[in-house]
Formats: sequence, C-alpha cells, structure tokens
Amino acid sequence: MGLNNTPLSERIHIGIFGRRNAGKSSVINAMTGQNLAIVSDVAGTTTDPVQKAMELLPLGPVVMIDTPGLDDVGELGKMRVEKAYQVLQKTDIAVIVIDASVGETAEDAAILAEIQKRSIPYIIVKNKADLTQKQDGENEIFVSAKTGENISVLKERIAALAPKGEKERRIIGDLLEPNDFVMLVVPIDSAAPKGRLILPQQQTIRDILEAGAVSIVTRDFELAETLAALGKCPKLVITDSQIFGKVSKIVPEDIPLTSFSILMARYKGNLEQNVKGARALEQLKNGDTVLISEGCTHHRQCEDIGTVKLPRWIREYTGKELQFQFTSGGTFPADLSPYALIVHCGGCMLNEKEMQHRLSIAKEQGAKMTNYGICIAYIHGILERSLAPLGL
Repeated sequence: MGLNNTPLSERIHIGIFGRRNAGKSSVINAMTGQNLAIVSDVAGTTTDPVQKAMELLPLGPVVMIDTPGLDDVGELGKMRVEKAYQVLQKTDIAVIVIDASVGETAEDAAILAEIQKRSIPYIIVKNKADLTQKQDGENEIFVSAKTGENISVLKERIAALAPKGEKERRIIGDLLEPNDFVMLVVPIDSAAPKGRLILPQQQTIRDILEAGAVSIVTRDFELAETLAALGKCPKLVITDSQIFGKVSKIVPEDIPLTSFSILMARYKGNLEQNVKGARALEQLKNGDTVLISEGCTHHRQCEDIGTVKLPRWIREYTGKELQFQFTSGGTFPADLSPYALIVHCGGCMLNEKEMQHRLSIAKEQGAKMTNYGICIAYIHGILERSLAPLGL
C-alpha cells in the first residue's frame, strides 16, 4: 500500500459468499472488469479467503474478499467453511452469490441468517440469469457474470448499501484549530520501515493537515532541540508508544502529550474499554497468561515491541511470573478465558468492523483488554497525562 493509496483499514470491505461453483469468482471478475479471482469448473478452487484492494465505481476504494464455498466437504472443507464465516468479522457489505439454475440451498440460508444476525447490509446475487427466468426482489438481483447482464446495476445497488456520509470520528483533527503546531516524535531504528513512515504516522499527519494545522516531525533524540528551536509551544506532542517514557521526561508538563496508539484507540472507538483494561495490570497473579495480539504481520526485529519490550515491561511493573502468548494478522482467539489480560496493538491495519468484533468478544466474555499505548502509558505512570488532551 503506497502513500497515495487508501489504506486497507479505511476501505469498505465487501465479502462475497456462496456455494462452490455458484460463480462467486466470476461475479467478482465481472464487477471489476479484471481477472482478480481464479475461475474454474472444478469445485473448491477458492480454498482460502482472498482479498484484493481496488476501486469499485461508483463506490470508490474497496476490499473485495472472495471466500471458499459454503458447501465444502470433509475435515479440510469444514475448516474452509469456518474461514469463510470468519470473514464476516470484517465485512461491511455482504454479497451472497446463488446459482440461479439451482436456487437457494441450506448453506445459503445459513449464511444469510448469520449476516442478518450481525446486521450486515447485504444483497443476494442470483448468478447465471442467462439460464433461467428471473425477477429481482428488494434484496436480490439476477445477473449473468458470463454475459454481463445487470452487472452495472449490481454495482449501483452495492454502492447504495455503503454507510452514508463521512466518518464522524477523527484521529486528532477535531481537537485542533487552524495554524496549531503539532509535534510528532518518530523513532528511526532497525525496526522502522525502510524509507517510509508507518501507517498511524501517515494517517495522523494527513488528519492534522486536513484540520489546517501544522505537523512537525522529529526523532526522539532530537526532540529537546526541536522544542527549544520552535519558538512557541506546540498544541500537542504525539509520540510512538515504545518511547513514551523517554519522551514524557523531555516534554514539559504544560505541553499536552499522547501517543499514536492511544489516538488509534480513540479513532476505532475503543478508548474507554482499553483504559479500563489497563487497570487489570494490578490484578495479575503469578502464573497468569497475557495475550499480546497484533493486527498485522511483520518481520520480528531484535527488541520487538510486541514480543520483547511489552512482556519485559509488564513483568517489571507487576513483579509477577507471567506467561505470554502471541497472535498476529487475522488470528484472534474465539475463547479468551485462558487470558488474564489481552494487550492489542493500535489496530491500524484492521478495519473498524474487525477491531470492534475483537473488543466485543472480550466484553462478552468479561476479558480485560487494552492496547499497546495505553498499557505503556499506565506502566510509566503517565496515563492520565496522555488522556488529558483527549478530554478524559
């Protein structure tokens, strides 16, 4: 994902569901005008969810997710069906593809019931309309991926299901005035991406610019000199979480301070739950297990924040003998009962739907969940200070 592209987490996720050979992949290719998905007469060609970022007019930037067939068989097939259902966790709009020459089956009815249970906007696409009589309904449309019949209408109807209006939440822009100065503290070390800023930093800079404010980016070991040379106090200092403790000692108490991770928690709508979760550090006991979960996958570096620094800081703060488990990417346990605490990353690579799903699992099961930045701020005794700029 380049600097000029809409991040995956900010795109509408469209999940395509249906039985094997219903024509899911053919419908995707017809809608996009590209051969994005493999089409074959062999049942079960799509064995894992496959997602592709693209522009789908008239909707705009989307992620299309092709899923395995809902009628797959055997033990491996059962696992594939489970993977298809898991895609609902991040689906903003669901498309159920049915072979019009076969009609609705039990598998189609089951996925529809789950979609309706989750209140996901959906449309039923009856493919192979060239082989049967047809009459569109309120939530269904007949199309032919082969001839292109009604494909343009299908795209219009999918676009109509998208959330209306612009996203209300902002990362930080709603707290800024034009010409405010905001200082961003970005460590450049062996773990930093070569030649670029990480996604939360990019998104924050963009939001500051949209507010008419000015962003000043500096490295941690040049922070003191930059503050002294600025000539005026910044409205806010935003730091990478892993250097929270160091930065808090440099930035004077009268200058508001927070972190990218805390801003992402606010942006994803889970700040309050994460703050409550951080206080569970006080209840940890010897032998407890802490889950550290990241929404993305990346090459682990020496002194990795998730697998090295956080476990060390948590052990030092609590003084307890703790066990740690780790997940990354699309993996997140359905059963959280083994964990006394879950520490999640900021979730910049997860769309809001999936992040809210993970939080709801924790809430339903009574599991304590926080995020990197909030946990680190709590450990360093600066949580109250880091929340103050956000009105908390």
